[in-house]
Amino acid sequence: MINGAADFFQTLFSPVVNILGSVLLFFHETVGAPWWLSIAMLTVVVRGLLFPLTVKQVKSMRSVQDLKPDMDRVRAQYQNNPQKQREEMTKLYQERGVNPLGGCLPIVVQMPIFIGIFYVIRLFGGTPGRTEPMYPSFVDGGILWFQDLSHADPTYILPIISAVTMLCATEITLKNAEPQQRWLMRLLPIGFTVFLLSFPAGLFVYWITSNLVTLVQNYAIYNYGPGKRPGPDAKRQAGKGKAQTTSDSKVSPNGSSSTNSAEGNGDHAAHAAKVAKRKRRKKKK
Repeated sequence: MINGAADFFQTLFSPVVNILGSVLLFFHETVGAPWWLSIAMLTVVVRGLLFPLTVKQVKSMRSVQDLKPDMDRVRAQYQNNPQKQREEMTKLYQERGVNPLGGCLPIVVQMPIFIGIFYVIRLFGGTPGRTEPMYPSFVDGGILWFQDLSHADPTYILPIISAVTMLCATEITLKNAEPQQRWLMRLLPIGFTVFLLSFPAGLFVYWITSNLVTLVQNYAIYNYGPGKRPGPDAKRQAGKGKAQTTSDSKVSPNGSSSTNSAEGNGDHAAHAAKVAKRKRRKKKK
């Protein structure tokens, strides 16, 4: 039954498998790279193509974080009316142009690629005890202690490296996250690695390379790109500017702004002074 389900999904994802397999063959046969390096090069190409989506994901997450005070206000105001709360939340998202699901797009795109890579490795290296490898050299195309890319790493070193690199890549994104969310994201690499523990070594070559590329991308995005938080000085300056704008645009009870009200008061005082001066002249006469 498990093999039947695996064959079904392999057929379902065959377009992705064919594309990834062709690129992998290009790096191995045309460029001349060994199989393990070909997998790593394929991963770099894939992550490079997905980089714009990663930037968009960070921008979306930052927009949602900036919207949090308003979201908390809506939740508090309509805490006893869930339907009204959802309506106001939707309205708030539309007014600010924020898509709360925008941060999920890269994950949705990466899952078919990850599944495709799994089936490429399964196809090229064969399934132990079930299918023969399409390319026998793939079986011995590894390096160091993991020479066989079609079998799991018996030393479990690759899964450990995968968990560590994934944790390092994730840690950069957790600087401004809630404490509970931080611990959940830190536990995710462990759970994910346990799930992949018996997967072929070739898949871990892909995943470790992907984690390293993600680490570099996250460092650039969160230190020099849209993920960078403004410093204390910038926050204070923005706060002063906002306070000044609020002060300048403050509305008086009769509907006029405070600036116009002050000008009106000044004109009224000048007129009253002129009237008093004329009265004094009349008394002297």
